[in-house]
Amino acid sequence: MTGDAAALAFADLQPDDILATLDDVGFECDGRFLALNSYENRVYQVGIENASPVVAKFYRPQRWSDDAILEEHEFAIALADQEIPVVPPLLLGGKTLHHSGHYRLAVYTCRGGRAPDLDNYDLQAQLGRLVARIHLEGQTRRFEHRPSIDIDSYGVESLEYLVDNDFIPDDNREAYESVAELVLEGVETCFERAGHVREIRLHGDFHPGNVLVARDQLHIVDLDDARHGPAVQDLWMFLSGDRDEQTPQLTALLEGYQSFRPFDARELHLVEALRSLRIMHYAAWLARRWEDPAFKSAFPWFDSRRYWDDHVLALREQVALMQEPPLEWRDF
Repeated sequence: MTGDAAALAFADLQPDDILATLDDVGFECDGRFLALNSYENRVYQVGIENASPVVAKFYRPQRWSDDAILEEHEFAIALADQEIPVVPPLLLGGKTLHHSGHYRLAVYTCRGGRAPDLDNYDLQAQLGRLVARIHLEGQTRRFEHRPSIDIDSYGVESLEYLVDNDFIPDDNREAYESVAELVLEGVETCFERAGHVREIRLHGDFHPGNVLVARDQLHIVDLDDARHGPAVQDLWMFLSGDRDEQTPQLTALLEGYQSFRPFDARELHLVEALRSLRIMHYAAWLARRWEDPAFKSAFPWFDSRRYWDDHVLALREQVALMQEPPLEWRDF
C-alpha cells in the first residue's frame, strides 16, 4: 500500500467503504451511520445489528505512524483502567489499531453528551480533578514516538509553511510576517518568565468540544493530539471571556486540580503564549489540509482577504496580551 493510494482512498471514503471496513473488523452493521465533527480524521457513528452503535475513527494517512497511534491508545487505556472517564479504543482480536485495505482505524464505544458550561464552577472543579489525574499518569513516563507542543513545531514551522507556500494574500503578507515575528518573540519571553517547567504526557487538545457531559457523568474523548508539554496546556482552553471572567474559572479549575496534583503557578505565564501558538498552528493546519475537499467545503473563508485581516488582528491582540501580567491565582 503506497502513501499516495492510501491518501486517495482516505479522501474518497464512501459509505460502502465505511460499512465494509467495519464488517472486516468484526461488526455486523445495520446500514446506519452518521458523520461526526472531525476533519483531521474521518469519524463516524455506525449502527450495529442488535447492539449499541460504535464510533469508528479512520486515521488520516501520513500524519501519525502506527507506533505513535498505539502510544495514544496505550495512554487512553491506562487512564481508563484508573477509572478516569476517558473513552479508549476497543480491543478487538487483541488489537486496537486495525488495517483494512487502504485504511487504518480504531473503534470506540459510542458516548453522548453536551459541551460543558464553563461558568459552572463545580463542573470546572470536576474537570480540574480529572486533568490532574490524567497528568499523574502522564508524568510516569514519556512518549517515544510523539513530539512536544513547542515554539518550533507550532510557531516557527507554521510561519514558514504559510509564507513558503504562498497562502497569505499579497496585501496581508508584510503585516502577517511582521506580527508573527512579534508573536514568536512574545512566546519566547513568556517561556523565559516561566522558567524551567516540567513537560509531561498530555491530552494535548483538551477543549470543551472534547468533553461530553451527560447528566452528572463526563466523558473525555479524542486523544489524537496527545503530546508532551506543560500541564497548563490541558487547562487554559477551559478559560473563556475577559480577565474578570477567567479568574474565577481558573480558581475553580485549580482548586480541583490541586486536590490530586500540585500545580506550578509559574505555568500561568504560558497561557497566552500557548494560545498564540495555537492560533498560528491552526492557520497552518488549514493550509496543510487545503487540498482535502472536506476542508474547502468546511472552511470556505480560509483563503479570503477577510480571514487574513482577522488573523493578523488576532495575532496583534496576542502580542498585547502576552505583555500583560498572568492571571492571578493563590494556592491557599
